[in-house]
Amino acid sequence: MERVTIDIVSDIVCPWCYLGKARMELAVAEVQDEIGVDINWRPYRLNPDHPPEGVDHQADLAAKLGGRQAVERAHDMLQKLGEEVGIKYDFEAIKIGPNTLDAHRLLHWAIVEDRQIQDKVATALFKANFEEGRNVGDHAVLADIAEKSGLDRKVIENLLASDADKDTVIGEIEAAQKMGVTGVPFFIIDGQYAVSGAQTPDVLANALREIAKLKAEARKGMI
Repeated sequence: MERVTIDIVSDIVCPWCYLGKARMELAVAEVQDEIGVDINWRPYRLNPDHPPEGVDHQADLAAKLGGRQAVERAHDMLQKLGEEVGIKYDFEAIKIGPNTLDAHRLLHWAIVEDRQIQDKVATALFKANFEEGRNVGDHAVLADIAEKSGLDRKVIENLLASDADKDTVIGEIEAAQKMGVTGVPFFIIDGQYAVSGAQTPDVLANALREIAKLKAEARKGMI
């Protein structure tokens, strides 16, 4: 069985990233008997200029999208797409638009422990923001998520209170931008193939099959 690695460049406050996550999980489930898949979560910030305490999310979104009606249209579409993959978006519950640097630091510390723990943290962060309306820029919320995902709460609280790995996370984001990542979600497969946007599960599954096939053929050519 071929194995492929997927680096998912995303931001926790990106609704398309949450949708892309769910769709990728369906694609991975579809090919699980054919291909082994390892997933790494990589940082991106849609709102790097948001202050640490965050902003009024509803007002900020209306300003960005061109008014309340535009926001409602976008949310209606996303809610329908979310329902197809088991996501219960509650956009009205989101009051704070956070700066997500600390959430990405948490994801960075999680992968040091274990890929599965990082995935648990990513799932909990998306769910907290989009389904529970919790502020994922709040250190107490991040510590709760860390603890429930299997990390040491006290260690995470101490790290969050420091500047640990801020430069590392920002450096990763800058590296992604230099590679040409201008929007998320962005899937980098085996470090050389790119899939942009929240593609449907069948498109993602076919991409995984095609890349696994190319790897197998390349290996045969080396023998």
